[in-house]
Amino acid sequence: MAKAQRGAPTQKKKKETGFPYKFRRVQEEPLRRSPSDRSQLLVKYEEQVRPWLQKEFGYTNGFQVPRVEKVVLNIGLGEALKTPKLLEQAFESLGNITGQRPVVTRAKKSIATFKLREGMKIGCMVTLRGPRMWEFLDRLLTVALPRTRDFRGVSRKAFDGRGNYTLGVRELLIFPEVDIEKLDKVPGMNICVHTSAKNDEEGRALLSQLGVPFRT
Repeated sequence: MAKAQRGAPTQKKKKETGFPYKFRRVQEEPLRRSPSDRSQLLVKYEEQVRPWLQKEFGYTNGFQVPRVEKVVLNIGLGEALKTPKLLEQAFESLGNITGQRPVVTRAKKSIATFKLREGMKIGCMVTLRGPRMWEFLDRLLTVALPRTRDFRGVSRKAFDGRGNYTLGVRELLIFPEVDIEKLDKVPGMNICVHTSAKNDEEGRALLSQLGVPFRT
């Protein structure tokens, strides 16, 4: 019996390759940009917002001025447990919106009530930094948010106490890159803007000067 176990062939676990999408905006090589190709929002921050913040809060060092460090976009799909196709569609839509390949998120623990096991695919996310971050924020403020139905501004209270802001989008259709004909169900998305601000007051001032339309 022991001899049979020692001689039994072992099965190799197949490596998951992920979703085989190639987004039109994703480039394999790093983007090569000239100074004139910078986002208008970045130029506004450097020429207008940063000097205003330094004067308003009395910073003695330019490195103390709050700045946007990264933007994290997350789509959670509990329905993907029964319909995996929805996750594939959200994966492709998020890649087209950001121009960057998303990462599939998995369940961290098992919950028997929801028939959820640890490691199951339940969503996707993207972390944007640098030029792509500024381009996305520019499109979000000038194109996407104004397309929201009955838009009256975003909440001023969605800060976490450390200057980071979270915005919820009910439908991805506010982004022109999303094709409704390719979606069986329109998902929502959470957008978290991480800043270097020390408190909510500095973070709110930074985002307000960048053009985030807070409700009064």
